Amino acid sequence: MRFSYAESMCDPFQLGPLAQAAEEAGYDSVTIPDSVCFPAESSTEYPYNKDGNREFLLGKPFIEPFVLMAHLGALTQRVRFTTFVIKLPIRQPVLVAKLATSVAYLTRNRLVLGVGTSPWPEDYVVTQSLWEGRGARMDEMIAILRGLFAGGFFEFHGKYYDLPAIQLCPIPTQPIPILIGGHADAALRRAAALSDGWMHGGGIKENLGDLLAKLARYRREAGTEKKPFEIHVISMDGFTLDGVKRLEDQGVTDVIVGFRNAYETDNQTLQQKLDALRGYAERVIHKL
Repeated sequence: MRFSYAESMCDPFQLGPLAQAAEEAGYDSVTIPDSVCFPAESSTEYPYNKDGNREFLLGKPFIEPFVLMAHLGALTQRVRFTTFVIKLPIRQPVLVAKLATSVAYLTRNRLVLGVGTSPWPEDYVVTQSLWEGRGARMDEMIAILRGLFAGGFFEFHGKYYDLPAIQLCPIPTQPIPILIGGHADAALRRAAALSDGWMHGGGIKENLGDLLAKLARYRREAGTEKKPFEIHVISMDGFTLDGVKRLEDQGVTDVIVGFRNAYETDNQTLQQKLDALRGYAERVIHKL
């Protein structure tokens, strides 16, 4: 079992010391969130909290993910950075590939690219991206990312994207894992067929066991059940030794843990955050 430390919507200058401390304490990864902007008006809901209210995001700081990973990568040596998750369809795929390969190269293969679709139409409006067809467009984007990550000349001719033969340089020495985030059937099917793993978004509306069963079924249907596959989850089971073992028995490879309610105002000091992540490492990580 691997362990990912999650912290967000806090003072950005806390993130460097926290990433260093997580590495020293034995965590394997640090999650990197993505949020482009907050709209003044919106009728949409957040899918991963109880009431769907998204006002908890108002005024919360989000550093652009690739910028943040480059910064944290320069401060650390071993820990991986897992985007949780990049809103892929609101971005241009060649530029995403360039950013990803650059970060992975400079951090010596420490990038895990978690991707998903944004649930909010406003993200598409402000980036002048199409809301319609976002899933099918993301499928093409994943194919483009994989092709460009391989390092040779690559061209692509699809319904949404048409690229002449191009090559990126430099590229990392190992493939960049692509994980799919989301609870909808479409996301689970996409993860099973096209990706190297799946990222669970948490929330109280979904049963993790049911999601894992669906995912396993879709992998069998896609013929990918024997391929290496990462499963990153948020679960209360992740906070005890017995719970971690239960998750491992279910096929989970990575537990994501955080130590405060991110939907509430952050009143914790840096020292309190450091104490929490180190305490968990002593209680759980070091005893497995």
